Amino acid sequence: MTFKKTKKRKKSSRYHGRNMGTCGKGARKKAKGSGHRGGFGMAGTGKRGDQKKTLVLKLYGHNYFGKQGITSKGTKRDKRDRINVGEIQEKYKPGEINLSSYKILGDGEIKNKFIITAQSASESAIKKVEAAGGKIIIEVRKIMETPLVEYNRKKEKGKKE
Repeated sequence: MTFKKTKKRKKSSRYHGRNMGTCGKGARKKAKGSGHRGGFGMAGTGKRGDQKKTLVLKLYGHNYFGKQGITSKGTKRDKRDRINVGEIQEKYKPGEINLSSYKILGDGEIKNKFIITAQSASESAIKKVEAAGGKIIIEVRKIMETPLVEYNRKKEKGKKE
């Protein structure tokens, strides 16, 4: 013998009348503090916050979990552009070239005479360019120093004199 439920009352109507005020949480004392609530807002979305993962990804994007940002203030990324000697041979006409933001690397072959102005160059690149009859002029840029570095430099000069 099977019983078929014909109508289920809506939750809002079930919470009226007798035993009201519990809102499906059982005893009223359970809902007094924030113990059963699970926190507000983004609480509980830490390392093991899988229960809110879809919500977090939708609202905050895929960069919410995991590590971001600077790992070490001491290490700075080398931002110089790099170009190989072989690429210079292919892309540029012989003569004077200004590549002041580049570091020249020695991969590839160079046959024509180039006078290259660059930020820096590897030893192999310098040898290859000079062997082809050209030269690399390295621009010297003054790097801004921190006050601490300047202070230490002055201190060392005082000791030498």
